[in-house]
This record gives sequence, structure tokens and C-alpha cells, in this order.
Amino acid sequence: MKLLMCLLLIAILFIQGFVEATSVTYDTSAQTLSQGNAAGGNLGGLHDQKYPINCSAECSRRCSRSSRRKICYRSCTGCCRRCNCVPPGTYGNTHLCPCYASLRTRGNRLKCP
Repeated sequence: MKLLMCLLLIAILFIQGFVEATSVTYDTSAQTLSQGNAAGGNLGGLHDQKYPINCSAECSRRCSRSSRRKICYRSCTGCCRRCNCVPPGTYGNTHLCPCYASLRTRGNRLKCP
């Protein structure tokens, strides 16, 4: 009986942890979209979900001055697909796309150029 109760408790905690992790991811993306709309809609590469961004063109622009264009372009397109935005300019301005700025590598470095 005690073993059954322990297994039930472990299962409940596992499900609760999964639900919390999923809700945090959802809240982060919703916050990004709401901030994009609050910033004036279509400013600086920010788009709503109805009109997906052209990641290829935006990342070509973003990486145009990079010394390692192929590496910059590859990481930028991955970030763009995930966040659906690319900051304006060729460097910086990441505050206009918080999702893009928050992605990190395994070594805790910024993932997106």
C-alpha cells in the first residue's frame, strides 16, 4: 500500500513539473508577442504570428557585416524560426526582440547573433 502511494505521488509530481515547464514556455512566447504589438506592431523586424517573417532575408541583412557570414546566418535562421523576429540592424538592438535575446547555448553564451 505504501509503495503504491509513493508511486502515485511521484507520478503526480512528474506531471506537475511537466505542466509548469510547458506553461513557462507558453508565457514567454506570449509575452514576446504582446511586447511586439505594444512596441508599435511591425517595428524593427517584429511581426505577429499572422504574417510570418522571411527569416532568410532578415538573417542575410543581419549577418551582412559579419566576418563569419555562414555561421552567423545558420544561427540567426534557427533563432528567427523559433522567435519569429530578428532585431533591426547588423548588431545589437536585441531589446526589440526579447525571445531572440534570451536564447542561450549549452555553454550559456548568447545563441543568436
